[in-house]
Amino acid sequence: MEHVEYLYTFGMDEAELERHLREAETGVLSLARGDDAYAVPVGCHFDGDRLLLRLAAESGSEKMSFVEDTGRACFVVYEATTDESRSVLVAGELRATDVEFDETTINEWFAPLRVFDEAIDEVEPVVYELEMAEVTGRRT
Repeated sequence: MEHVEYLYTFGMDEAELERHLREAETGVLSLARGDDAYAVPVGCHFDGDRLLLRLAAESGSEKMSFVEDTGRACFVVYEATTDESRSVLVAGELRATDVEFDETTINEWFAPLRVFDEAIDEVEPVVYELEMAEVTGRRT
């Protein structure tokens, strides 16, 4: 790599991992079914104990089908500039939460829901918890 620019990265300690997860509003959730992969940006909220992910659910959607079929999901939050970067990867079981969240809590904990070409009345915000079985982070 004589002529390729690069930056060294370093692992994060637990305090750094938690800080970056608390600061994150969105990330990319990666799901799988057999040999097929599916990744989607979602809202996130870390309260110190659990990582919650807010998805927009539509009946019959490919995303929700992958959610149901995925055994182990991965979620990444990242930020990068030319000279600095950080990323945190969380992997584990994705499961529906036992708690029903009201609209006020969803609005306080998560960034606004991004809706594409769906009708608003057909989209339901749902909250899942991602088990934090494996958490790793890198920074410059």
